[in-house]
Amino acid sequence: MPRYKLVNGERVQLTAEEEAARDAEETAWNNGAKDRAIANLRAKRDQLLKDSDWEVIMAKEKGSTLSAAFKTYRQDLRDLPSTVADDDTAADVDAITFPTKP
Repeated sequence: MPRYKLVNGERVQLTAEEEAARDAEETAWNNGAKDRAIANLRAKRDQLLKDSDWEVIMAKEKGSTLSAAFKTYRQDLRDLPSTVADDDTAADVDAITFPTKP
């Protein structure tokens, strides 16, 4: 199916070269889907770790230690990226369940 572009307000069909360039752009975008999903996973994980840093600080200030459940939660967050397998798709990465904060 041909694609079109607007030139001076007129609809013009893409040339063969433009079609090939557009196909290459779309292929590159699709090939990067898993990398973008992993970056999103890491960003969300990093934010959850930052959000829970205050627990660590408060425990140190009080001279106590974190609960085992909270230590496990933070370790599970740190381990999340390692759960991505080489053959996982972007959809698989997007479907990863984050640990529940205790």
